[in-house]
Amino acid sequence: MPNIKSAVKRVKTSEKRRALNAAQKSALRTSVKAADTALVNTDVEVAKTAVAAASKSLDKAVSKGHIHKNAAARKKSRLAKKLNAISSQA
Repeated sequence: MPNIKSAVKRVKTSEKRRALNAAQKSALRTSVKAADTALVNTDVEVAKTAVAAASKSLDKAVSKGHIHKNAAARKKSRLAKKLNAISSQA
């Protein structure tokens, strides 16, 4: 544990930020996984809403700096591609 007051504060704040970042990244992964499962179940309406929610959470993660913008674009593109595939079948 640091002795200097400012260093003690940095330890506390960085621990809070680490916990918050981990929670936000976990929520992002959950929403993307939910969209993937909705796409596998081939219910088009449910899949559309899940993909839209995942896309929104990916955009939020980019704006907060959790993931790179190209990684988000890649994930959104793959979700949209799967959604288009099941939409054309139905």
